[in-house]
Amino acid sequence: MSNPVFIGRKAELERLKALYKKKTSSLVVVKGRRRIGKSRLIGEFAKISNAQTFWSFAGLAPEDGISAQQQRDNFARQLALMLKIPPMTFLDWSDAFEHLSLHIKPGDIILLDEISWMGSKDSSFIPKLKAWWDKQTMHVLLVFCGSVSTWIEENILKSTAFFGRVNLTISLEPLSIPENAEFLRTLGMQLSHYDMYKLLSVVGGVPWYLEQFNPGMTASDNIKQLAFEKTGLLVTEFDRIFHDLFNGKGATYKKILDSLKNGVRTLSEIRQSIEFAHSGTLSQMMDHLIVAGFVVKQSLWSFKTANPLKQSLYRISDPYMRFYLKVIEPNLGAIADGGFDQVQLSTMPGFETHMGLQLESLLLQNRPLLLQKLGISPVDIVRSGPYRQTKTTTQQGCQIDYLVQTKTNSLFICEFKFKKREINNDIINEMQEKISRLKTPKGFAKVAVLFHLGGVASSVVTNPYFYRIVDIADFLEDN
Repeated sequence: MSNPVFIGRKAELERLKALYKKKTSSLVVVKGRRRIGKSRLIGEFAKISNAQTFWSFAGLAPEDGISAQQQRDNFARQLALMLKIPPMTFLDWSDAFEHLSLHIKPGDIILLDEISWMGSKDSSFIPKLKAWWDKQTMHVLLVFCGSVSTWIEENILKSTAFFGRVNLTISLEPLSIPENAEFLRTLGMQLSHYDMYKLLSVVGGVPWYLEQFNPGMTASDNIKQLAFEKTGLLVTEFDRIFHDLFNGKGATYKKILDSLKNGVRTLSEIRQSIEFAHSGTLSQMMDHLIVAGFVVKQSLWSFKTANPLKQSLYRISDPYMRFYLKVIEPNLGAIADGGFDQVQLSTMPGFETHMGLQLESLLLQNRPLLLQKLGISPVDIVRSGPYRQTKTTTQQGCQIDYLVQTKTNSLFICEFKFKKREINNDIINEMQEKISRLKTPKGFAKVAVLFHLGGVASSVVTNPYFYRIVDIADFLEDN
């Protein structure tokens, strides 16, 4: 796409603008999952800030055989192209950075994209980069971007080399639902609310994935082409991500995600599922998946004290990751044989159920929208998140899609429903049964809330049981 769509990121652009206005040498770190738009953000900022020159360098992906010298050669090629001079060779990173210094001017922006790839094969990369940066006194904005967020944490943010030198850290999150809708409309997608959520439930708010949708095709045909054809981008993307981010250890990280594809689990449940030895390594690997943007850790808590309980829940937070593991991967054989070429997605067994679970992941990425519709200010919240009550001899088990505890001892118990068919009175019976299982202290109010897409029977709407019935189609129009 020659002119990629750029939507949102207003807060991040404002923070960059404020830093750039200081007219000093400033260091910025931008992290986030692959395809989330890190370098695109900096490119957009360079454009609107009227930077003197935007120097953009990207490391080579960590394929087998890629050496430190090849990374330097790649840097040299990019520099030569920008300067429009013959190729050059740098045998040392200090030489490369010093050569760049000969050409930068006040007001320039320098981007080192996928910096972990650039420096992974050379232990002297960070010290030499730090020594070069310490000598910069002119108004220059240096930006480090990387998808391998664990490397950035260990080598930049928590490193003694760059301690006190990072002026701004940006963790780039998926676009919100309203921003996604604006993005798709800007692409020229003309979709019903149901079809728009169908697309968003598969890929989440990842701009690069959204750009792959073809406005000349239906939502189902887009999903089919990208996720159920042999060379479909969403078929091959998973292995590419794991190779690039977890090179050498991808198999174990993959097992962890496999254990979470059906829902939330505690650390001990994950350990048991993948038969992992008792050690601190699993906790560290979970942290890596969290930093990479694929998993979230949700603390359970005591309603009475609001203190966290010993057990925490882990779940896949990335809609695409979950869709791949749950829907694409089990069908890889059939996909390779062209088994879905003549199949309608709507006829796939359990497809609508899968989409409902996908929608849950998407909505949980958009909690500010949920709270806004509930009329709850963040300052009034004690705790919030998906909630699971484990079955014991004294209590029944239950699972809540989203639960909010407020300072007034109210528990807002939220149910997410993604249905083509009209939601009838069965939903009230389901919620009553679920809420009756939830063990709460005396004096706490249990407040039922329904977030839905699709029709709701008038008998449900007029029944006073639900505190709020929220049509999430409204989120698509909120921008």
